[in-house]
Amino acid sequence: MAKDTISGSWRLKLHNLLETRLVQRAIIAVILINAVILGLETAPAVVGEYGELLYQLDRICLGIFVVELSLAIVAMGPGRFFRDPWRVFDFIVVGIALVPTTGAFSILRSLRVLRVLRLASASPRMRAVVSALLHAVPGLGSIGTLLLLLFYVASVMTTKLFGASFPEWFGSIGASMYTLFQVMTLESWSMGIVRPVLEEFPYAWLFFVPFIMTATFTMLNLFIAVIVDAMQSQATAAQTKQKHDLEELAEEKERLLHEEIEGLRRDIGELKKMVAAQYRPASDPGTAGKK
Repeated sequence: MAKDTISGSWRLKLHNLLETRLVQRAIIAVILINAVILGLETAPAVVGEYGELLYQLDRICLGIFVVELSLAIVAMGPGRFFRDPWRVFDFIVVGIALVPTTGAFSILRSLRVLRVLRLASASPRMRAVVSALLHAVPGLGSIGTLLLLLFYVASVMTTKLFGASFPEWFGSIGASMYTLFQVMTLESWSMGIVRPVLEEFPYAWLFFVPFIMTATFTMLNLFIAVIVDAMQSQATAAQTKQKHDLEELAEEKERLLHEEIEGLRRDIGELKKMVAAQYRPASDPGTAGKK
């Protein structure tokens, strides 16, 4: 039992060391340096002159990542480590870099840049943003389905209305959906698409203006609203958890304080008994006279 306690204490100290601000900032600095190195490797002139140096620096950064993850596995234990989604993400990203980049795995060489995404897991604020985005996925999926339904209905209408005259833009449902997507993004929608259509169909604005109002301004703002609501919910949940943790900590401190007070009372009681026993007369004078 003592051995397990010492081992657990050692692992806890290692985990606390890895979570210190200094170590986390050092890992973030290594991630940023590695990102710069991977960017420089895309410049042929730089690679031609400093290719070997960049390769060695990249290996050093990778080695630091491997050591940090190995220490995290030792400190947290495999079970707890692989239950943490962020740690699993770091493990996969770093593991990809360890796969040989020759033969069938040569495509994995380009995936080394995924190591830069470790910045999202290393920064608590970025983790909060990513968690909020993941929390918003169900709502975004519902809005995306509604937007897809809107696009389908609109593409069927435009294919029937304008397909014969503008087959390149509205000749099929697929072409119409892509054209309507361009219109939704407001990329050359007026001079490039709508005005030529208006020359042949003067009342086409009755379709395009409501479509833009619905798809561009309403639906996209719904996406933003869902994301903002998810971030607010995450912030509220984090504040609630922090408040709950503080209350539990205060209750624990209060309980320990009461236990210490009770212990002091017992010690004082025992001390009083010892003092009373020490200064108590050896025998009663009346008893001694009778003897």
